[in-house]
Amino acid sequence: MRILIYGAGVIGSLYAVLLKEAGYDTTIYARGHRLEALQNQGLLYKKNNIIKKVDIKVIDYLQDNDIYDFIFLTVRENQLYQALKELKSNKSKNIITMVNSIDTYEKWESIVGKGRILPAFPGAGGSITNDILDASLTPRFIQPTTFSEITGKKTNRTQQLIQIFKHARIPFQQVNDMHIWQLCHLGMVVPLADRC
Repeated sequence: MRILIYGAGVIGSLYAVLLKEAGYDTTIYARGHRLEALQNQGLLYKKNNIIKKVDIKVIDYLQDNDIYDFIFLTVRENQLYQALKELKSNKSKNIITMVNSIDTYEKWESIVGKGRILPAFPGAGGSITNDILDASLTPRFIQPTTFSEITGKKTNRTQQLIQIFKHARIPFQQVNDMHIWQLCHLGMVVPLADRC
């Protein structure tokens, strides 16, 4: 099982640590200062107030024939379309878009191809300070990692993803309509964020 984390911010770094520690062949795609930090120091993270390190493969360019079982796309919404364009010619079949957006998935599929997108939303948060990740998963009762096929059907790849999450001890839920779930999530979170 080869996994690529496409984006080395808080979410991408946390899932990279969890998947690597669970024994998966995990690579992280990074740029700029974060790329340099990962290449020079490895992925540094806090666990129980102790700084730990995971040695992880880091790339800054994705070859078309560098094929992964799953690509976790963990970028900000304003970086989504550029990332999808960069993934367009790669031959990997499964792109898990861990981005909250009101856009329809047809727009995303028009870029990377039909059937490659598996929409999701992370159940995690934290920060990176001085190149050290300080992040954690959200408790299951608050916000587990949420995903679904665009069709809402249960498929072989959703079953594979469930096994990955179970093995990595990542709380998750599979929903019937990810787009409606994301619209509801935005409808709840945006007003709360505006009040803070």
